[in-house]
Amino acid sequence: MAALRDVTHAILGVGGVGGLIGACLAKSGAPVTVVVRPESLAKFPEQLQLESAFGNFSVPVSRASTVPAADVLWLTVKATQLEAALASFTKPDSVRAIVPLLNGIDHLALLRAKYGEEKVIAATIAVETERVSPGHIVHRSPFARLNVSSAGRSLLGTTVDNLQKMGFECRFIDDEPTLMWSKIVFLAPFALTTTAANRTTGAVIADPDWKRQLESCSAGSLRGRHGRRRQGGCGVRPRRDDEDAREHAQFHAEGC
Repeated sequence: MAALRDVTHAILGVGGVGGLIGACLAKSGAPVTVVVRPESLAKFPEQLQLESAFGNFSVPVSRASTVPAADVLWLTVKATQLEAALASFTKPDSVRAIVPLLNGIDHLALLRAKYGEEKVIAATIAVETERVSPGHIVHRSPFARLNVSSAGRSLLGTTVDNLQKMGFECRFIDDEPTLMWSKIVFLAPFALTTTAANRTTGAVIADPDWKRQLESCSAGSLRGRHGRRRQGGCGVRPRRDDEDAREHAQFHAEGC
């Protein structure tokens, strides 16, 4: 396993998630380059500023308008901007691994078709974080939960350890369908309920009636997931009832 000082990182998409990842990696001592649009490069700050329960700090980073040679490319653009953003990824052979943190799951097939199956390491993140201005990130949730496919353990093991020291909760997940399905289970009830209510997540949770709707929706989503697991679908082991209870409790705790 490579030491953290040997692992270099590029961040494509320096918004809330990318800025949080980049700031925490740089604070841990890793070389980090943020990739921004050519027209924004001259004015983009030479440091990332983070306000977080993990600490308030500014940390210097390198800047570039195209993806540089790096061990890990963290792909943190919006899903709708993925194709346009990849125009700055002109030398794929100079990057050892791509870790996409996008909504949905369709990006995995697209990226693997372009860059190869083994280069793309599936991962998900649960966090509330916002870029309030270029290079200035406000991490609003008290948690940041990063789950990564075990395929990335040899390259990312030390990186994940250091993110945990910063305050992240991280896990390597052996089964990729379980990893990605868990994200859908988490996001779908919030998307459905906030759309139906035409309110933010915080407003839904603050309203007892809409909160009950959210809880009902999330329970149904979990039952659908667990049904697949009990049947052994997608190569996933059967699910035990005690695991169901723990995950329901954790899900609603994360709902803020």
